[in-house]
Amino acid sequence: MVFNRLIFAVMCAGLLEACLFMGPARAEDNHWGFGSDLGFTAGTVDGTVFNLGFNIDYYVDRNFSFGPMMQITPTGDLFQISFAGVGKYHLRFNNGINLVPFTGIGLMHASLDRGTGPGRIDENDTSWYIPIGVSLEHQVVHNIALSSTVIVNLHDIDLTPSHPEEDTTSVALLFGFRWGP
Repeated sequence: MVFNRLIFAVMCAGLLEACLFMGPARAEDNHWGFGSDLGFTAGTVDGTVFNLGFNIDYYVDRNFSFGPMMQITPTGDLFQISFAGVGKYHLRFNNGINLVPFTGIGLMHASLDRGTGPGRIDENDTSWYIPIGVSLEHQVVHNIALSSTVIVNLHDIDLTPSHPEEDTTSVALLFGFRWGP
């Protein structure tokens, strides 16, 4: 089961990357960016879990972008995936540091499969999802940046009656790369 989830996560990452790099683009036509992250999410019904994040950005101008964002938790007892349409504002400073606040709206699905026998928990739920976050980026070269991201995830996952805890918020800390125009 865990192996299938990991394969699914790798396939999603490959699909996102393939969509971004489908053909050569001239520098003046390149309005697309891509990001990938890995880190941890705290405050889930399964405690702190490993997390992967991916995003594609369309840059309307140098300081504003929008596009899909995905977070996936492919390991352990909890399989969680979220998709959201996100808008970002890029504050660019002269020293190569960027501050990027963002927010969006989408859907989150969680599946908790824990234990065996009579006490086994096998529940899942889908909820609305609102990510609110900020990235701190350091430009390595003009179109590649290292990033640190904090995201407060708002949602309403309900895994009752098997799991009585409410799951309405979680916090993700992710580290990754950004490629952009």
